[in-house]
Amino acid sequence: MNLQTDVCIVGGGPAGALLGYLLAKKGIATLVVERTSGNEREFRGEHINAETEAILKEHHLFGKIEALGLLKMKKVEYLYGRNIVKSITPTGEDHVGIHIPQPHFLRAVSNEAAQFPNYQLLLNTTVTGLVQDEKGHYTGVKAKQNGQEINISSSIVVGTDGRYSTVRKLAGISTMEETHGYDVLWAKIPAPADWEPSTKMVFVNGHQLALFTQTGGMIQIGWNIEEGTFASLRKQPLEPFLEPLLTSFPELESTVREHIQTWKNFVCLKVFSSKAETWAKDGLVILGDAAHTMTPTAAIGINCAIKDAYVLAPILEQALLDSDFSETRLKEFEIARRAEIEQQQEMQFEKEESFKDNFLEVIGR
Repeated sequence: MNLQTDVCIVGGGPAGALLGYLLAKKGIATLVVERTSGNEREFRGEHINAETEAILKEHHLFGKIEALGLLKMKKVEYLYGRNIVKSITPTGEDHVGIHIPQPHFLRAVSNEAAQFPNYQLLLNTTVTGLVQDEKGHYTGVKAKQNGQEINISSSIVVGTDGRYSTVRKLAGISTMEETHGYDVLWAKIPAPADWEPSTKMVFVNGHQLALFTQTGGMIQIGWNIEEGTFASLRKQPLEPFLEPLLTSFPELESTVREHIQTWKNFVCLKVFSSKAETWAKDGLVILGDAAHTMTPTAAIGINCAIKDAYVLAPILEQALLDSDFSETRLKEFEIARRAEIEQQQEMQFEKEESFKDNFLEVIGR
């Protein structure tokens, strides 16, 4: 099967979905390729900040997402044992962050994009190669859908396919990775009926334990563990690992006992940040985690990716109007965003290193 489009977006996560919508709304022929079936995904960044909220409201998407369900956080608390040592409440807003389930985000944005006849979404489709012309300019992708080969010709290829980006690898773009000394174990449990929507940070043996209230009456829990130690940790009894959580939140004991019974109830995220050497080549551009992997700290990954899409859309629109798909033109996006992204990556390092400072009053120096 042969397809033709102006922009081929590889990766249908939040950034890819939003970029597809923004381009399609401008009348640009847009095709989004997503390797999954689009069903619910677990353990992804799902908390948005005020800047992302403003972007979604500007494009009349926030209300569509809200109709499917979201949850506004009422406070951020830092705890040592059962003692609250610091509390952050809204200033000028009615929340300190919003939980949006990724399926709700994707469903709302994709439904809006699908109203445009120039928009197409291919699910269960895996990119297998990039196409270049005789000058080396990227002019499309090769893909497979249910065993069928698909050739997609496009003026611009966009890689928004995550930290292990296929597009980035196929384009030969190298990255510099930095480890942060920790990994994160995620688990999810139902919240008690009276659990207030909040983010709770606990200091446990020098590491962070975080609880994030989620839409649908759930709590996502993240344990920072020393980098690379999960294989050995899972050979040990589970009870000592759960003890600090139960000490700080005895009201969660019954639901924790029911839903976290073995190490198999955890998902381990390898934590690292990365910087791609370039975000653009002739006819190709990458964004989000494909260009700059963020760590879970401050839950900014999804927000950075969404802002990338927001900034990139008008640059692509003008490039298409000018029929200029050169690296120089597409690099305008990198020039507009890279400095801020690198500042935010530095901020993540600083927050990780200074986490214990939030508890100095009770643990001393």
